Amino acid sequence: MRVEIWSDIACPWCYIGKARFEAGLAGFAGRDGVEVVHRSFELDPGAPAPTDVPVLEMLAAKYGVSRGQAEAMEARVADAARGEGLGYRSDRVHGNTFDLHRLLHLAKAHGVQDALLGAFYRANFADARPLGDRETLVALAAEAGVPAEEAARVLADPDAYADAVRADEREAAELGATGVPFFVIDRRYGISGGQPAEVFREALERAHQEGVVQPLASGDAGVCGDDGCAVPTA
Repeated sequence: MRVEIWSDIACPWCYIGKARFEAGLAGFAGRDGVEVVHRSFELDPGAPAPTDVPVLEMLAAKYGVSRGQAEAMEARVADAARGEGLGYRSDRVHGNTFDLHRLLHLAKAHGVQDALLGAFYRANFADARPLGDRETLVALAAEAGVPAEEAARVLADPDAYADAVRADEREAAELGATGVPFFVIDRRYGISGGQPAEVFREALERAHQEGVVQPLASGDAGVCGDDGCAVPTA
């Protein structure tokens, strides 16, 4: 069984959704037979890189709200993250993630894609590290198991893995994904948003047992799209 996950490192619900999916996968009896592939999706491809714009400032400008309202929005997402045992800081900065996606494709070639994505999420959301800084990216890649010299070479070449990132994004559009996280199980089941772990476990079990195409409803789950990140009402 193959699970493909479209996500962006700047997306808080992708960060939370990854943890929830992994919890659901852990409760699935056939978990050893599941291949997980991470796919690229940029929420803000026009963002400059690097940038020192604080995320709270970006949110206030994007939604036309006050700083206090932006803080309240972030606080609700932070509560959801901490509910999954994840660190979450709102003093991080907003920036372009294209280079990070290119490095994730390099990491896939080395069999450590999931490890590097997890490192990027922790660096961004839990530690508020500067992901626009190339030295930081090379260090994170090396810690995840990617040779540092290869990571540096990819970052120095803007064409390296660029086609792979664009191909993922085209495929997301073809599948009808308008936001992330977006999970596809065996190209038969689609799950949108950072759903509870139980939803993922049940979907894996159904995909294992059934052979029919049956997309799952998105429900009231956290998801990030071009117009921002929604916060569930409950």
